[in-house]
Amino acid sequence: MPHDILERFTKEPKIAYFSMEIGLRTEIHTYSGGLGVLAGDTIKSAADLRLPMVAVTLLARKGYFRQELDSHGRQTEAPDEWNPAEFMTLLPERVGVCFEGRPVLVAAWLYLVESATGGTLPVFFLDTDLPENEPQDQELTYSLYGGDPLYRLKQEVVLGIGGTRMLEELGFEIKKYHMNEGHSSLLTLELLKRFKKDIEEVWDERLVWDIDKVRSLCVFTTHTPVAAGHDKFPYEMAEKTICGVIPLNVIKDFSGPEALNMTMLGINLSNYINGVAKKHGEVSQTMFPGYEIHAITNGVHSYTWVCESMRRLFDKYLPGWANEPEIFVRAGRIPDDELWEAHMEAKRKIIDYVNRETQSDMNHDTLTIGFARRATAYKRADLLFSDIERLARIGEGRLQIIYAGKAHPRDESGKQLIQRIFQMRERLKDRVKIVFLQNYNMNIARDLISGVDVWLNTPLRPLEASGTSGMKACHNGVPNFSVLDGWWIEGHIEGITGWSIGPSADVSADSAHDADDLYHKLETVIIPTYYNDRHGWIKIMENAISKNAYYFNTHRMMRLYVTEAYIR
Repeated sequence: MPHDILERFTKEPKIAYFSMEIGLRTEIHTYSGGLGVLAGDTIKSAADLRLPMVAVTLLARKGYFRQELDSHGRQTEAPDEWNPAEFMTLLPERVGVCFEGRPVLVAAWLYLVESATGGTLPVFFLDTDLPENEPQDQELTYSLYGGDPLYRLKQEVVLGIGGTRMLEELGFEIKKYHMNEGHSSLLTLELLKRFKKDIEEVWDERLVWDIDKVRSLCVFTTHTPVAAGHDKFPYEMAEKTICGVIPLNVIKDFSGPEALNMTMLGINLSNYINGVAKKHGEVSQTMFPGYEIHAITNGVHSYTWVCESMRRLFDKYLPGWANEPEIFVRAGRIPDDELWEAHMEAKRKIIDYVNRETQSDMNHDTLTIGFARRATAYKRADLLFSDIERLARIGEGRLQIIYAGKAHPRDESGKQLIQRIFQMRERLKDRVKIVFLQNYNMNIARDLISGVDVWLNTPLRPLEASGTSGMKACHNGVPNFSVLDGWWIEGHIEGITGWSIGPSADVSADSAHDADDLYHKLETVIIPTYYNDRHGWIKIMENAISKNAYYFNTHRMMRLYVTEAYIR
């Protein structure tokens, strides 16, 4: 049966989309956050648009981790296991990679993303948990981002080299390889090995590699201006680990002389390189001078992230929106009272969930702010608490706040951020209600993003490459209140689609200034508008849909990838 299915997909050349993590649904624990969820949204839109694409990722049998928080906000991590056999089919094909001179077999599970439009897209989850492999090799596809640097490098060998070999073994002809971040950049080495020039004698062995051919096949997307987000491995480790591909001295030509830099490897062997927002493209250009860095601003998959009450409303007044998000531009035809009631249905759902989970007694009618993303220092989740007395005075009886998000197991400052939010919750409990939802996932995300009244984002500029949670909020008529960084520079119209925090994007970041502006707008604009000008508030909700959601979606994003990157 699997081969009958695969024959449908191998008849025409494909774009191969490689990503270390892909978030397709909550029950498949192969994502940690924004990067993986974006990959999942990308794939869903490709299926909707019937693009000739195939995706490759790792299985991650034990997931990222299950977050558990004690009463003080101290995070502990537990395996988040799931059973792939419940969702996908194990294929009989095996390919080999090599570690430290030792052969390791790689298998693939097939998952089909099926669109309501009739499009179907295969996703291959690579797995080394095979009886033929040594115990330490079986564990390579257990944990997403787990283990030490050697574990990570081996995972990236499985993804990049093993994934490329698996596609060939399955009979795919690939016309473009799209690397979603540097984790899969080793695929370029496999392609160099495959495309050698037919030259008998050369004065420099590096001339035998058909570099232009490889570059013509490769697209690279960089997602972060944060240095820690770019994987680097010592060459001593790489030499022992990566075997049977191309000589190390050739690798150094593309990945840098000091360490195996996965971003540089991908960039140097790609014909098209892009950042994920216009500002991020500019920042990336300064990070990688001498390269042409384009920008294709991220989006989200509209149908996935619109809540049930809003779906019904859009079906009634904006038929066809799910596959033509441009139709959101007509959101003004939705009656105010129906838009408000659809929002309140979503709000009641998340508030009731919060109250069941946390016994916090939050109110359906109180202005509710949402903040949920990875807990790490540059996201500044505690900017709201810069002046706790001022926050209490402004928000007492008029404001409640819902937090969520995981800290990486080795990010101690991120874990301390969560604890600080718990401390502030206790200090403010009689004046401003605050909760922190544990083990944030895709299901909680949709309910939270659609059910709060305002979506807050406070990154330290210019470290937010794009951000997609705010795009999900605007799809549900929830306005953003955010620092001008990432996508919000493009989506923000002050007082029309939401509100900015701090100065314009070309001014240096200043936390004290940002906090002061946050409090000022909360007190003088946002809270008064919410409670005293319902019509004005609903107009901002409508604008969030018509001026933001119509553009910041993965359908638009994928059409740009096709015209700017894939058919070059």
